[in-house]
Amino acid sequence: MKLSDFDFDLPEHLIATRPAVPRTAARLLVAHGAQITDAVVSDLSRFLRAGDRLVLNDTKVIPARLTGVRHRTSAQGKTEARIEVTLLEPRSNGTWAALIKPLKKVKPGEDICFTDDLSARLEGTADGQGHLAFNLKGDDFDAALNAAGAMPLPPYIAAKRPADARDKTDYQTVFARNKGAVAAPTASLHFDRDLLAALSDMGVDFTHVTLHVGAGTFLPVKVDDVTTHKMHAEWGQVSAQAAGEIIKTKEAGGRVIPVGTTALRLIETAARGARIAAWQGDTDIFIYPGFRFQVTDGLMTNFHLPKSTLMMLVSALMGQDRVHEIYDHAISQSYRFFSYGDASLLFPK
Repeated sequence: MKLSDFDFDLPEHLIATRPAVPRTAARLLVAHGAQITDAVVSDLSRFLRAGDRLVLNDTKVIPARLTGVRHRTSAQGKTEARIEVTLLEPRSNGTWAALIKPLKKVKPGEDICFTDDLSARLEGTADGQGHLAFNLKGDDFDAALNAAGAMPLPPYIAAKRPADARDKTDYQTVFARNKGAVAAPTASLHFDRDLLAALSDMGVDFTHVTLHVGAGTFLPVKVDDVTTHKMHAEWGQVSAQAAGEIIKTKEAGGRVIPVGTTALRLIETAARGARIAAWQGDTDIFIYPGFRFQVTDGLMTNFHLPKSTLMMLVSALMGQDRVHEIYDHAISQSYRFFSYGDASLLFPK
């Protein structure tokens, strides 16, 4: 299975840099077996039925991108350097793992000042990352980070424009509640509260799980034989209640439909014993063609990067040839791609 099997040509103008307004106005490609239907997200009730269960990732994206200054005094005088920081994840000792650019401009023991209230000391480095100890903790840290930080937009958006105040709303789901992600579960960005209420009224059920999406989700696959690719790990949790709800739906004959590849990866991790159960920990599950799904009956997801692990995941669900047909249709109909783009609802044969 070669990396080139998951490649396709994507016109640059189809990469979305802003989401649809309102959220539910995004287009929705529905692939059900051999049939493709063009719709919009607000039409979702046409393609779901009472007894279906949508699985939602309730992780909350933190404004993880910071700009600061490193001050230094030496025999030659005072100097300063502009430093860009992207927080990755908290470590067990209270520091944060972070990408620091340029890392060579900061020495262990030196401080980076972001605002009058917020600063961090570089405690050390490992594997190209810095370990930062902030001067604030708890709610004080959260408030200062929210004021100083910007949303960590994906590289393909950040290369076209900087994050701004709109992104603090746009790049967050309406049901986000457990902070810790540095990338959004983007399929869920299409939902607003009115759509959730309308689906609930028609008998669609909802289950919340948590997977803190990490920056590793944007890492490219660098091996030609994709089966040898090593996935990054992300922390997730499926509660006993969530597992029980999914089992109840399966036993009643309903469909379990994760919203987003993150929710799918998490519930399939929790179902590795052939029956889903409560689970918590780091998952590095890699789903590619040949994978046997235990609980997933369909998937709502955005359109993904060529040669990405997410293309491999949707190919595992739908079949490689079918995914190429779906993406050919999406490109020919000018669907918008990636994190702020349009959505698809995929049901295998």
